[in-house]
This record gives sequence, C-alpha cells and structure tokens, in this order.
Amino acid sequence: MEKQTILQGFEWYLPADGTHWNTLAEKAEELRDLGISAIWLPPACKGAAGAEDVGYGTYDLYDLGEFDQKGSIGTKYGTKEDYLNSIVALKKAGLKIYADIVFDHFMGADETEKVSAVAYQFDDRTKPSSGEEEIEAWTKFTFPGRQGKYNSYQWNWKNFSGVDYDAREKDHAIFNFTDKGWEPKVDDEKGNFDYLMGCNLDMENPVTIEQLDKWGKWYQELTDVDGYRLDAVKHIRFDLFVDWLLNRRKEKGGELFVVGEYWSDELEKLQRYLESSGNLIALFDVPLHFNFLQASSSLGKFDMRQIFTGTLIETRPDWAVTFVDNHDTQQGQSLESWIEGWFKLHAYSLILLRNEGIPVIFWGDLYGTKNVEAVGDGLDALIKLREELEFGNRTDYLDDPSVIGWTLTGEFDQADSGAAIMMTNAQGGEKTMTVSAIHEGATFVDLLGNNEAKVILDENGQGVFPVNDGQVSVYVNEKLAKKIRG
Repeated sequence: MEKQTILQGFEWYLPADGTHWNTLAEKAEELRDLGISAIWLPPACKGAAGAEDVGYGTYDLYDLGEFDQKGSIGTKYGTKEDYLNSIVALKKAGLKIYADIVFDHFMGADETEKVSAVAYQFDDRTKPSSGEEEIEAWTKFTFPGRQGKYNSYQWNWKNFSGVDYDAREKDHAIFNFTDKGWEPKVDDEKGNFDYLMGCNLDMENPVTIEQLDKWGKWYQELTDVDGYRLDAVKHIRFDLFVDWLLNRRKEKGGELFVVGEYWSDELEKLQRYLESSGNLIALFDVPLHFNFLQASSSLGKFDMRQIFTGTLIETRPDWAVTFVDNHDTQQGQSLESWIEGWFKLHAYSLILLRNEGIPVIFWGDLYGTKNVEAVGDGLDALIKLREELEFGNRTDYLDDPSVIGWTLTGEFDQADSGAAIMMTNAQGGEKTMTVSAIHEGATFVDLLGNNEAKVILDENGQGVFPVNDGQVSVYVNEKLAKKIRG
C-alpha cells in the first residue's frame, strides 16, 4: 500500500470568517514540505446555518459558496472561487485532495409539506409511539437563491423517509413517513439507526439515487478530487456507495481513495460494513482511537500490550485509516473522546511509524484549536520522519504491560535509515532491541529529545534503548535526526 500521510484540513472551532480556503492555499507548500501527502477538506456545500455551518447540515449540494442562501453567499470556509483556487494550489504543491461528502440528511428546508407519518421511540426505532397521523414537515427544498442553476430538481418529502419535527404541533419525535419504513441495512444501535438528523434521505427512492449520482458527476468533473471521506455511513444503506463510487472512478479515469466514517468501537460491525460495501471503502479505525483514549486516561493501568487488540489495524490493516482525534472527538462535541495531551505523541508514533494503515493528522493537533495548544515540534518531526524513512521490516517488542517498543530495519541502500521506538504509559525502563545488522556501529538518538541517551548499535544492529516515565522516544540515526531537526 502506498505510504500516505493525510491531514484533516480543519477542526470544529475554526472562525467563521470565510478565510479557510485561502489559508489552505497559502499553506500548500508548507504542508508538502512537512511531509503531508494528502488533505481531507471539510464539506464544501452550503449548510443550513450558512456561513456558520461547519458543513454537516447539508442544505444545497450545488451551492459551494456561490449563491445568496441561508444568510450568506460564502460558506464558513469561503466562496466557491476560493474553494476551487485552494484545490488548484494544493494539487500544484503535490497534495491529493479528499472531499468530505454528506449524504445522510438534508437540513434547512424552504417550505413545509403535509405528510402521513408514524412516530417512533427515540431509543428504539423499531417500536412505534403513535399511530398514523398527518404532520407538517420541513421537507421542500426549492433553493430560491440558486434558481435552478446547474440542476433544477427540487427535493420534496418523497426523497426522504423521516424527520424529527412536526411544525403543526411543534412536536419533536422520530417520524417515519407512512409505508416507507426504515432501511434495514444500517447499524442496529437504537434498534435501527437509519435516522440520524434532519430530513433523512430515502435511499430506496430511485429519484433520490439518480439525483445524488447527477450531483456526483457534476462535482467530480468540477473539482477533480482524488478521493472522498464519506460521512455517517453507519446510518446509510451499506451498499449505497458501490455504484456511486464506481461511476466517480470512471469519470476520474482511475482509482479514488475512499474512507467511511462508521462511528463504532465494535470491530464486528466495521468488518461487516467492509464486506457489504464491496471492498471499495476503507474505514476509520475507531476501536484504535478508543484504545488510545483508555491508555491516555487510565493513569497507567491500561495494558499497552493490548493497544492494537480489537482494531482494524490488527484484523484488516489494508482497510484501516488510523487517527488520534478529529472534529467530532473535540471537547464539547457530540462524540467527545479527546486524547489527553501527554499521550498524543505516543498515539501519533503508533500510527505514523508502523507499516500498516493510513494515518490522519488532525488539524487541531498540528495548529492548535479552541483552548488547546498544538502538539508541537514533536509531531512535526514524526510526520517528517515518516516521509524520510524507508521502514523496511518491523519487529515488535509488545511484551510488557507498560513499556513497549518496536524496530524498523530500514533499507540497505538508505544509510541513515532504521528506527527504534520506545514508549510507556507508566514508569520508564529499557529494552534490548535489534534494528538491523546493516546499521552496525551507528549511533541512534531520540528524535523527540525526551531522552539524552546515545545508543551505539553492536555488530548485530542491537542496542539498549531507554524511555523515561510516561514518555515516548523515537531513536534514529543521529545524522537523520540532525537532518529532520534542521
């Protein structure tokens, strides 16, 4: 698998000042020089909250910051022109572009419609809480600001299977439109987790599918993106994206990188989705994130030998996209599960300096976010090391509840290659580990500067590598360390 390093190019609390697309364009060369190979951009479509919308409250797929709708012309990140210019700048710098696509729901309808519906229990969507009744639902999308440009279709209740509000009675409930039912091929949380929010798209309606495909063709040809991040796939029919993605591949004339957000720490569910989606979609390794959370918040009691247990990296490494935190796990967000700062470099070492998986760097960790400082120079060094280093083979030393390590042999024709990583979530220690005999006599130092030891490898490429309490040390050839540190 190609060695990628993806940057999630946004965080939840970015200022809503319409400058982010321009910021990304300005940082394009900086990101490439750091070692970033691809960038996941936030949703570009106009959301129901206009310029205040992070992008997940989709209102108009065809408005990329071009029309005066929902109180603004631009989106939170800027105008359509800014967006397309940023893609050009990022591509020119050599980065691949991955677009964030939200197909689960629409929000911010322009008009109401009278619809027959049945209310369901919030905690068990298989159990009705009312009989059939007429409700007034916000389901008519006429897009008055766009006036039919690019596509004249107006969405109505037939394109959706449910809503959570009856405007007539001002009643909040989970309403399913009569005779539609919920899609069975979705996550079984809450009995059936087809409905998430807003106007839930009806993926059994052929017109809905047709319109999503028409938009996909327009968008792919307009932007020439290199892949997609698919939002909330656990709530969408598991095989929905198969045809959609195959069509985008044809338009692209080549492969597309695709990762789905299936937010569950139950490995079996992730594996089932991989099988149901035709092996076209990788998944974020959510179970690994929760292992990081446990390790960072259990005061040294987490067994570090189990850091990869029950994860996609362990069972389906070719389909695992690894991450430490993201916009949803940030403090104050719906899926808050923030990794504590002292463990950030541990976690990033575990995803950046191993052979399996495709790692994602979070914007907030790289540049800081609301009330949280950036991880710092150590993260920059790890990203650069991943780019510079040929990993070669790996040997794991995951043999202690607290102190674990692994080595990367490097390559014979890369004189300064090879690495030895040590970390602990409790007391420090040391391990005798073998890098490779091809590095006989080389001096290895901690790239992160957490330990001052200079380890000279013996004739077998072996050395004794220490780590201090609660820290991580990444030992590399001192020549390579000087190059990376600048």
